[in-house]
Amino acid sequence: MISADAIRGYVDLMVLSLLREGPSYAYGLAQRITDITGDTYAIKQTTLYSAVKRLEAGELVSSYADVSPSGKPRTYYRITDAGLAHFELKVAEWRSTKSVVDRFTEGVTP
Repeated sequence: MISADAIRGYVDLMVLSLLREGPSYAYGLAQRITDITGDTYAIKQTTLYSAVKRLEAGELVSSYADVSPSGKPRTYYRITDAGLAHFELKVAEWRSTKSVVDRFTEGVTP
């Protein structure tokens, strides 16, 4: 199980990645994260809601009211053009970060 501390800085990236596939409500996002990560990471609802609200405040996602497939009213989130650009920057940052950490964990020398 991955600790919340280890993945904290990447929750926004995960949410933006999922929203690139199409709009979703928060519970649907949580289900997708669980499906994708299996038992490796379980996101807390408060963490997810904080992330979508933070992304919305930064105008990286927008929200709108709609009805879920079960008929319940939900707040849906969709990625904005600014969110797509931010996603690409964060992916590049992740790759650089991973490369640096890999040098230490895999014993790679310069």
